[in-house]
Amino acid sequence: MTAPRVVVLDYGFGNVRSVLRAAIRAGADAELTDCLAAAEAADGLIVPGVGAFAAVVHALEAVGGPRIIERRLAGGRPVLGICVGMQVMFAAGEEHGMSSEGLGQWPDTVTLLPAPIVPHMGWSPIEVPAGSTMFAGIADQRFYFVHSYAAQSFALSDEGTPRFPAPVVTWAEHGGPFVAAVENGPLWATQFHPEKSGDAGGRLLRNWMGTLPRTG
Repeated sequence: MTAPRVVVLDYGFGNVRSVLRAAIRAGADAELTDCLAAAEAADGLIVPGVGAFAAVVHALEAVGGPRIIERRLAGGRPVLGICVGMQVMFAAGEEHGMSSEGLGQWPDTVTLLPAPIVPHMGWSPIEVPAGSTMFAGIADQRFYFVHSYAAQSFALSDEGTPRFPAPVVTWAEHGGPFVAAVENGPLWATQFHPEKSGDAGGRLLRNWMGTLPRTG
């Protein structure tokens, strides 16, 4: 089987080089680009992100990222969001008393972690529900987090939709529970950094790539 064609979206934010290297190590034919045609045509699209929620949204908008993400998901084409690349998939983010609109794939709001010390930085365990494809073979592993904000609820129905099965939501804790990862049809996302999570992160990327349809 040919290697899946993966695009890491280059929009000026995120650990793009380390994500690219991790995707290649995991077996992808990967490239880093802001070319929308390449992002739309790829078997899989990775959207990394670090920094402020609003700044990431604005940078994505500047390169047409939300339109490509929406078009891919509408066609059932896989997208993987990482860190703030996951956060912006929610409806909104609240930072420093201000609310910014996200991409609205999920209805909840990203807020400051209720912990005495932020950012949450380092290796943490996760709580993986039954039925996860993302964490096949690695549900007992720790993953590397660096963040001060997260979604602390996930409101979609457990019943799923006619097109996609019910979302599989994985949780972690820092001052309280927060969403660590989501598998929602073609949209997968992680609050932690697979590219910094060693062998477990590499296995996660391979699990994701195993779901990608091959277009050529």
